[in-house]
Order: sequence, then C-alpha cells, then structure tokens
Amino acid sequence: MYPTDLKYTKDHEWIRLEGDKARVGVTDYAQKQLGDVVYLELPEVGRKLKKGEVFGTIESVKAVSELYSPVDGEVTDVHSALVQHPEAVNKDPHSSWMIAVKVTGDQDGLMDAATYTDLTK
Repeated sequence: MYPTDLKYTKDHEWIRLEGDKARVGVTDYAQKQLGDVVYLELPEVGRKLKKGEVFGTIESVKAVSELYSPVDGEVTDVHSALVQHPEAVNKDPHSSWMIAVKVTGDQDGLMDAATYTDLTK
C-alpha cells in the first residue's frame, strides 16, 4: 500500500532519502484524515530544521495540521507549485513533495512501509 522506497514517521510524513538529500511530504493516510487540502504554509529555503520540529502547516476544509521534519537538515528547496495547487496532495500524496532538505543528522526512528502500514491499521 505504501511505497517501499520511502521512510515514514509516526506523524504521517514520508521522506525519500537520496544520500544526504531528501524530499518530504505527507502520507496517503494523512491526506485521507485531512480531507480536501486547501492551503500549505512551507518554510523559506535556508531554514535549518531539527528532527520533530514544525516546518509548516497543511490546511484542509476540516482541519489545520502541523508538518514535522523527519530529520535534522537545511531546507534546500520548497515545492512552490504545490503551494499554488495544494489539492495535488489529495491526488498523489507520495509524489507531492513539499520540501527538499540537506540531511545533517541521523535517521533514527524512521519506519519502513510495512511498519508504517501496521501503525495505520
């Protein structure tokens, strides 16, 4: 159900690691819980993040939720097209990355797809 090339957090973010670079988004489970996504607030490029720190918010017709960084890192890119069209998160959440980061810390605590699937049952 969940892509096996991604890692997952208990807060329902996914991360695609490529060496010391990564892209971050929210899982299919998260977007289903939120409903229709209508707004995203994302950080500025260059912002340093600590694992577990809030990096932005995602707003739907029924809730506003915080987005949490899965790793320590520095924001290297923000998906501005997604900010303009946040509804894309509902259509394809595992391809709709929100931020790109240069990873500067460990990746402890990230789950594989099978473990995350068990968490969301």
